[in-house]
Amino acid sequence: MAASARDLDLRQHHGVETPEHVDVRFELAGVGSRMAAGLLDLLLLFLGLMVVWIGGGVIVGGVFSRQGMLQGWFAAVMVLIMFSGVWGYFTLFEALNGGRTPGKQLLGIRVVMDTGRSITPAAALIRNLVRILDCYFPIPFAPALITMFLHPSNKRPGDLAAGTIVVRDRPTDWVLGAATESESAADAIETGPPELSEDEFRLLDRFLARLSELNPDVQVRLTADLVRRFETRIPRRNADPQGYLVTVFAEEQRKRRSRFAPRAQAGAAGRITVPAERFVQKKRQGWESFRTTAVRMERSGVGALEPGEIPAFAAQYREVAADLARARTYQVDPRVITYLERVVTAGHNALYRARGKGRTPLPHYILRDFPAAVVESWQYVLLAFLLFAIPAAVGYRMIRDRPALAEEIVSPVMVARAEEAAENQVEGRGYAQASKEDRPVAAALIMSNNINVSFGTFVGGLTGGLLTAWLLFVNGMMLGLVIGLFQNYHALNYLMTFVAGHGVLELTAIFISAGAGFRLAKALIAPGDRTRRDALVLEGRIAARMIGAVVTLLVIAGTIEGLLSASDAPAIWKYGVSAATAVLLIFYLMNGRKYRTSVVVRSL
Repeated sequence: MAASARDLDLRQHHGVETPEHVDVRFELAGVGSRMAAGLLDLLLLFLGLMVVWIGGGVIVGGVFSRQGMLQGWFAAVMVLIMFSGVWGYFTLFEALNGGRTPGKQLLGIRVVMDTGRSITPAAALIRNLVRILDCYFPIPFAPALITMFLHPSNKRPGDLAAGTIVVRDRPTDWVLGAATESESAADAIETGPPELSEDEFRLLDRFLARLSELNPDVQVRLTADLVRRFETRIPRRNADPQGYLVTVFAEEQRKRRSRFAPRAQAGAAGRITVPAERFVQKKRQGWESFRTTAVRMERSGVGALEPGEIPAFAAQYREVAADLARARTYQVDPRVITYLERVVTAGHNALYRARGKGRTPLPHYILRDFPAAVVESWQYVLLAFLLFAIPAAVGYRMIRDRPALAEEIVSPVMVARAEEAAENQVEGRGYAQASKEDRPVAAALIMSNNINVSFGTFVGGLTGGLLTAWLLFVNGMMLGLVIGLFQNYHALNYLMTFVAGHGVLELTAIFISAGAGFRLAKALIAPGDRTRRDALVLEGRIAARMIGAVVTLLVIAGTIEGLLSASDAPAIWKYGVSAATAVLLIFYLMNGRKYRTSVVVRSL
C-alpha cells in the first residue's frame, strides 16, 4: 500500500549510542519551537526586570530617600541584579534545571549534551555567552537562524561551541498503559499459532487504520484484494468483506498473545522468532513501571529514590535498553519503538545524572580550576597581551611625537578632560571623583561594563579570532593615545592615581578573556587530530573556566574602581592597593599552577 501524507515523518533526530551499545534517537526541537521558547523567555525576562526596576525605584525613592549611603548601596544592588538577570537567566536555568528555561519548559524542549547526557554548567555558560554573536550581532537572530537551518542537528553557534543540542522533552507523551482484563484473559486461551506473516499482519493493520481515508472505489478494490489473499487460509464466515477483514485481524491479535505465539522462523531450523504483539504484551508492565520511576527521577533527581533502589533502577534501565534493541529486531509497531526510545532516553538522563559526582563547591572553582585554566593557557594570554601592548606603545609614541594628532584621532571629551587635568590637580581634585553616596552605584556600573567588554572579547574567538584581535588592537591603541595625551599636558600622575588601584586586575582580566577567545579560534582554525566539533567543545570547557577567572578578577577590580579609585583617598593608598592586587594575582596564578594538569583532565 502507498503511504499517505500522514505516514510522512518530517521530524529530525539525533542518534546517540549509550554505554550499553544501544542506539537511542533524540527528536530534535524545530526552529519554530526554539524561536517561540526564546521569545517567551525574553518576554519573561523583560517583565521580571521591569518589576525589579520599578520596585527598586520605589524603595530607593521612598524608604531610603533620606538615607544617602543606604540609598546608594541599594541602587548598586539593583544594578547588579539587572545585570545578572540579563546574563544569568538562560545560563542558570539551563545549568540548574536540567537544560530547561521557563520558555523551553512550556514548549516541551530542553538542552542536552551531544552525548544525550544532561547539560553541564560549563556548557550552559559557553552556549549563552555565544548568544552575543548568534542572537544579537550583527542582525538579531540572523546567525542563529542561518546555522540552525543549515546544520543537520539544528545547532546555532552557541551549541557548536558548547557541544549541545536542543531536543523534545516529552518522553512520556505516548503511554502504553496496562493490559486490560480481556487481553489478559485472551493470553490464557489456547487459540493456536498465528496464521499471518509479520508483513501481512502489518499490512492489514495499516489498511484498517486508514480505511475511512480512502475513496470508496479504492476501498472496494483493496478490500477485495485482501480478502482473496487471506480466504484460502482462513475460512470466510462473514459475507461482508470488510467485516471479514476485521474478524481476521482481531483473531490474529488474540493468537499473537497466546502461548502458541512463539514459532519457528521460516527457512531457519532451530531459530525462534517472537511475534511483536506477544513481545509487547509480555513487557509492557515492566516498561510502564520503569517509565514512572524515570520520570520521577528526572523531575526530582536522585533524591526520588532510596540509596538501595539505585542499583535496581540501573539494572532495570539495562533491561529496557535491551528491549529497545529487541523491539527493532522483532519489527514491532513504530509507535512502540518511539515510546521505548523516549523511555530509554528518560532513564539514560536520570541514571547518568544520578551516577555523576556531587556538585563541586564554588570555592573549588574559584581557587583551583579557574586559575589553573589560565596558567594552562598562558601562551594565549601572552598573545593577547602583546596584541594590546604593542598598539598601546605605538599610540603613546605617536601622540608624544605629534601632539597635534590629538585633535584628529582622540575624542573631544578626552581632550577636554586632559586640558582640565592640570587645573584639577592644582586644586586637589582627583580624576572622576564621586561622592560617597554615588560610589556603590559607580562600582556596580563599572563592574557590569567591564564584564560586558570581556565577554565580547571572548566571543570574538568564534570569528576565527579576528574580532578579538581587533578589539585588543583598538583598545590598546586608545589607551596608549590617552596616556600620551595626559603626559603632554603634564597630568599623567593625575590619571594614574585613578587607574592604578584597579588597572592591574582589569587589564589582566581582559587579556585572559581574549586568551579564552583565542582557544576557541584555534579549535576552529587548527583542530589538529581531532574533529573541529570535538576540538571546539574541549577548548570551550577550558575557556569557560578562564571566563570564571575573568569574572572573579573583574568583580574585585570593579569594587576597587568604584569605591577607591573614584574617591579622594591619598594617592599612596591607591598605589599601595595596586601593588597588593599584583601580589594577589601572582599568588592566585601560582596556586592554579599546581592544578593545571587536573583541569585539563577534567575537560576531556
